Amino acid sequence: MRIGFTGMTHLGLNSAVAAAEKGFEVVCHDSDPVRISNLAQHELPVVEPGLLELLKKNIDRCAFATDVGDLRACDVVTIAPDVPTNDLGQSDLEPITSLVCQMDEVLRPETILVILSQVPPGFTRRCLGSRRSLFYQVETLIFGRAIERALYPERIIVGCLNPGDPLPVIFSRFLESFRCPILPMRYESAELAKISINMCLVASVSVANTLAELCENIGANWSEIVPALKLDKRIGPHAYLAPGLGIAGGNLERDLKTVCNLADQHGSDAGVVRAWMANSTYRRDWVLRTLHREILAVMNDPVITVLGLAYKPDTNSIKNSASVALLKDLKAYRTRVFDPVVQNEGSNELDACEGADVLILMTPWEQFAKLDPIQIQRKMRGRLVIDPYGVLNAESCHTADLQYFTLGVT
Repeated sequence: MRIGFTGMTHLGLNSAVAAAEKGFEVVCHDSDPVRISNLAQHELPVVEPGLLELLKKNIDRCAFATDVGDLRACDVVTIAPDVPTNDLGQSDLEPITSLVCQMDEVLRPETILVILSQVPPGFTRRCLGSRRSLFYQVETLIFGRAIERALYPERIIVGCLNPGDPLPVIFSRFLESFRCPILPMRYESAELAKISINMCLVASVSVANTLAELCENIGANWSEIVPALKLDKRIGPHAYLAPGLGIAGGNLERDLKTVCNLADQHGSDAGVVRAWMANSTYRRDWVLRTLHREILAVMNDPVITVLGLAYKPDTNSIKNSASVALLKDLKAYRTRVFDPVVQNEGSNELDACEGADVLILMTPWEQFAKLDPIQIQRKMRGRLVIDPYGVLNAESCHTADLQYFTLGVT
């Protein structure tokens, strides 16, 4: 069996390498010749832990192609480019539509075509045309854990024209290799399932952010409360309960706005979703509010060191990054920035602290947790450390005579 993937950005590349690891012959297609040439030489367009090692391990199973005709020999072809969003959270679906048309012209009639890129409800059915072997598969990759999620999905959700019919044998064999429940459903249900998953995640994060702020004001500690919630069977041990700086990365924001748009079109109520969006915007500015209160209002021309630009660790993506938003608000001040992947300016995280009046840790990179607060204190001119994600040990910071602030604690 040969599986084709078109679109070698984050989603397509991780999915293709996972298929190769499962033992399938894989065709990795992209219209960008530079990207394909780089991949053949083990040069990745994305940062993702474990991906390069797995690509090298399975390189003999991977064929790299710029000619769309090379997909014709595949039994299953998956459309998998990342779908970009603009500043309003709107998706550009034209490249996906174009690829569907291309595949209809090139592929054999019996070839199974799968849309893996995230699309809004109704999109797949509009692409159906005369092809009846068209499916929509819900992607659930997470930046920083993408190859793990691609290899070991919790379940596979498949949108079908007729969900009551058995899946084609070849497609079923491929999906069954991932050894997890397979959930066929109509196209629109599958497209909305992805959004539904993200809505539940946003709800959990919004609860954590709202109550963590209360903790900061009433003397409670959110980290002490979380274990009690995770032991409640109605909430669970894997609940998203870590407070943060609002929604980042693009996908969640896109889904929130999609739900609002659909609700407006059909006369439904999406007030709670708009409340989550407002909460996210408010929470994103927690660092700036703390900074103003503790130093900007009382000190002229402070030196500010910001560690972390990526919107989360183990990725080079800065889409909707809280750090980037903060830096835009700090244009009038002297700032130093270090990120181990996005920008390091030839320095390291400790050197970036030299002479700083305030240190802000905006991305919880694992290497930042290894910083010694005593060494930080010796490097800095001031004593203020703002660490929203609790990367550093709070007690160690207090012992080092640092003024330490984190989310969810007074």
